[in-house]
Amino acid sequence: MTDVENMGPIDYLVVEYPGHRITGDGLPALVDLVDAGTIRILDMAFLRKEDDGSVSTITIEDVDPELAGPLGVFKGAESGLLDDEDLVEAAAVIEPGSSAGIMVYENAWAAPLAVALRRGGAQLVASGRVPTQALLAAAGA
Repeated sequence: MTDVENMGPIDYLVVEYPGHRITGDGLPALVDLVDAGTIRILDMAFLRKEDDGSVSTITIEDVDPELAGPLGVFKGAESGLLDDEDLVEAAAVIEPGSSAGIMVYENAWAAPLAVALRRGGAQLVASGRVPTQALLAAAGA
C-alpha cells in the first residue's frame, strides 16, 4: 500500500446480486472512476451464499466468462485491509441464494483535502452515508 499519510478516506461497499446474477452492468462506471483517479481499488472479493446459508469465496475466474475478462483489471487488488472477518460480516448481510462483491477503495479525489486537514491537526470523528432508498422516500414525501 502507498504512504497512508497521503491517502484519502477509505470506504467499503458490499453489493448483493440476488440469484447469483452478477451482470457487470456497473463495471464500466467503476473502471471510469478508477481511470479518472476518483477512486483507487484497494481490495476486491466476491462471495456466494447458498440457499442453505453456506458461504464460499468466488474468484474472478469463477464468475461468468464474459465478466472475468473485464474484471481482470482488478485481479490482485489485495491490500490486506479486507480480511476473513470482514468477509464473514459481508456474508451475514446478504440473503441466501445471492452473491456479493465486496470492495475497499480509497476516495482519491479527497486525498488533498484529507492531507491538509490532518496537517492542521483535524481528525475525522464521524462519517456516514444517506441510503438511496431514504432519498427516494424523502423525494416522494
